[in-house]
Amino acid sequence: MASRNRKAYVIAVDMGYGHRRAVFPLRNIATCPPRLRSSASRQRGDIIVANDYKKIPKDDKKIWDASRKLYEKVSRFKHVPVVGDIVWSIFDKLQSIPNFYPRRDLSKPTLQLREVMYLIQKNDWGKQLIDLLNKKPLPLITSFFAIAFMAEYFGYREDIYCQICDADISRAWVSPNSKKSRIKYFAPCYRVEERLKLYGVHPDNIFLTGFPLPKENLGGSGLRVLKNDLWHRIYNLDPQKKYISQYEKSICKHLKVKRLPKKADHPLTLTFAVGGAGAQRGIARDILKSLKDKILDKKIRIILVAGSRKDVYRDFVRMVKRSSVSSELKRGGCVEIIFAENKSEYFKKFNKALRITDVLWTKPSELCFYTALGLPIVMAPPIGSQEVFNRKWLEAIGAGIDQEDPKYTDEWLFDWLNSGWLAEAAMQGYFEAFKFGTYNIEKIIVHKEEEIREMKTVLQY
Repeated sequence: MASRNRKAYVIAVDMGYGHRRAVFPLRNIATCPPRLRSSASRQRGDIIVANDYKKIPKDDKKIWDASRKLYEKVSRFKHVPVVGDIVWSIFDKLQSIPNFYPRRDLSKPTLQLREVMYLIQKNDWGKQLIDLLNKKPLPLITSFFAIAFMAEYFGYREDIYCQICDADISRAWVSPNSKKSRIKYFAPCYRVEERLKLYGVHPDNIFLTGFPLPKENLGGSGLRVLKNDLWHRIYNLDPQKKYISQYEKSICKHLKVKRLPKKADHPLTLTFAVGGAGAQRGIARDILKSLKDKILDKKIRIILVAGSRKDVYRDFVRMVKRSSVSSELKRGGCVEIIFAENKSEYFKKFNKALRITDVLWTKPSELCFYTALGLPIVMAPPIGSQEVFNRKWLEAIGAGIDQEDPKYTDEWLFDWLNSGWLAEAAMQGYFEAFKFGTYNIEKIIVHKEEEIREMKTVLQY
């Protein structure tokens, strides 16, 4: 048995929120060599950020910055009438996910994959990073495929694990020589496990772990915190008791309580979160205007998630003021804005806010997996092929519902509440989505390589 204090190099990239959020729950097993700490003093931590560390080569930095700026620019440009859709469709085509059926061999490398490998092979992109890690090799976990490719190409001397961030993935996530690659994958759901096989990954290199969720929202393997939060959330989500009247015994059985509460421990709360590019921030304006009266009457609380972007935070403040609900933007008021310059601090604030969130409204990004916390997802329009598939996954398990016109949120949101739909979606997310991803990954890292195959048969759902 390996030491239970075994550490790993946990590596993400600062490109939106998805890749950082995916590994943030693994920070307890993460360690970082001093030379690979973030170049920004306010972002100290043990998770390695591959595109932002003290001694990063200039050429590497240029490649990373160009990729990030292109994605953010195209994401925002998508909302420009007519022309935006055309530009986005061309960009999205390069990273599109092929239809799953009919099942067939999809191992042939795509143009996007060949371009990534060209940068690695011809520019030594990432070589310094891997050389530094090879001085004291530990298991490597990354949420960005290019880093896994770098590790394999430059001869990393320990296990390489890649955490998948979506409910389906493009061919770019798997190395060109997929059948011989030694990269192992943590799959968040069944579809990803099967997709990896179509791309040529050997089944022994696939671990169906579930997506890593924050421990502070779970409460151990018994899910004490999650069950307590869901216990109160169900009360707010079903004011007319339409769902509860039919399934109360089943709900109580699974939450291990004798009865549901007579009153929730927090007011009805809607949390609206934008992505890293901030492209859908305008939806917040319509939400605030539509729900103005209900906010002032204390019938609903709104949390706007600006993340780590100052421009989005400033926009949200202006929207609150123009919607005439600025009086509620105070401690204990019915409007809150979550913002932190440091992404790690943002994730901590966001995870805390989720405990008193009843409805999460966001595009179907990596946050789709947070429905496992018993959160119904109101889905903003997807951006990119992977989010289209995330949306399909949420709909398939009954945990996500497409938003209606945000201008009429006060009508359709409360119709959904009164019908019990959102309570049902919350329970479906809790029942159907994997909840133990963080614990499963830690188990795999803690155990020695020869024990992993046995571990694969006992991972918790």
